Amino acid sequence: MEKIFESKFMIKLQEFGQSLGRNKFLAALQASMMSLMGIIMVGAISQIICSVCDEKMFNLFSSTSKIYSIIYLPYQFTMNTLSLWVVAFFAYNYAKNLKMKSPIMNAIDALVCFLLVAGALITSKTGVTSIDMTYLGAQGMFIGFLVVFISVHIEKFCADKDIRIKMPDVVPPFLQDGFSAILPLLFSAIFFLVISSVVSSATGGAYNVCSGFMKVLGYPLGALTSVPGMFILGIFAALLWCFGIHGSMVVGTILIPLMIQAAVTNGQLHAAGKPLVFYPVVLWSAICICGGTGNTLPLALFGLRSKSKQISAVAKISAVPGWFGINEPMTFGMPIMYNPILCIPYILNIPLVMLITLIGYKVGFLQPAWITIMALLPMGFGSYLGTLRWQNAIWDYLMIIPSAIVWYPFFKIYEKQLIAKEAAALAAEQE
Repeated sequence: MEKIFESKFMIKLQEFGQSLGRNKFLAALQASMMSLMGIIMVGAISQIICSVCDEKMFNLFSSTSKIYSIIYLPYQFTMNTLSLWVVAFFAYNYAKNLKMKSPIMNAIDALVCFLLVAGALITSKTGVTSIDMTYLGAQGMFIGFLVVFISVHIEKFCADKDIRIKMPDVVPPFLQDGFSAILPLLFSAIFFLVISSVVSSATGGAYNVCSGFMKVLGYPLGALTSVPGMFILGIFAALLWCFGIHGSMVVGTILIPLMIQAAVTNGQLHAAGKPLVFYPVVLWSAICICGGTGNTLPLALFGLRSKSKQISAVAKISAVPGWFGINEPMTFGMPIMYNPILCIPYILNIPLVMLITLIGYKVGFLQPAWITIMALLPMGFGSYLGTLRWQNAIWDYLMIIPSAIVWYPFFKIYEKQLIAKEAAALAAEQE
């Protein structure tokens, strides 16, 4: 194993990861993802409580009840508005890396610009106006990255060229910052309004910037529902996640209706006493069978005994959510996004688990689902309720083994790298 760690490939991989870490844009992105831990965990706790207590498990209250909506509210304003918090943290850290004078103003301005392209207003028949939150969650994250890059650079250009409303020196600094931000924000707002208007006009109002981007991505995905296509889609979804796009949401939007259709068809066959049919779309669940997208639960389990304080801390708060298929604490906490050392196993384990799962179906150990289950449940629960077979339930746990084999060597490389960084930081503090 040591030879693997010291191989030229692994050394080059570490060097590449370190070079990415020195990039101001990507360094700000990683810092922002790590800053999201509190927001993500509060949302995850809210989601877990609702999933455990509603009628699908312990039936303590209904998913349509008032208590459910109250407990679920933190999730709505954390995970379902995740792109807002990403944009705020990202713009702040990126502006700080670029030595901007007032990064907090850059963060606020980036949020305004993001809402201009992602937060469409909806007016109901009763005249109530509300914000469409569809792209304020993880789906709008990649557009958020672009908004941050453009808006911060517009403000940097204005700062470098001294394009601002100037105030006398006797004016308090916070008021100076407020007036200095007017022109850069105005330029940014005009830019994004023009882009948004062009997209809306070109599509007859059918799409905005975010929905248009998702539509373009969706075109090549619809036809890839064969067995080879599912492997391609699984790898593609993981690759998108590595670059900050909610890959499972992008691909899943197309595949989930097909999965429901497959389960309904098999339900009819089961009721008629006929053999169930294997549809390749069922392989989609293999991308998140143990710990959410990328099958990250083994990474969390390894991290529980890590000598790296960062990995250990992230693992401790990620293990239980991972059991429920919530891997955002792990994805953003390690982080996995824009981290080549962890992105490689994140992608590689998906086709491996898919292949083994395909074999499980072909040999008859696994049975296609014939009951539609679309709830967030602990590992094995959904698989059992969808088929009423213990074999499907334990399969989720068996897949920890191949996934762990893929994760382990890369985990050790990353752990070694972080331990060295933490030791260097401790030595610097002592000096």
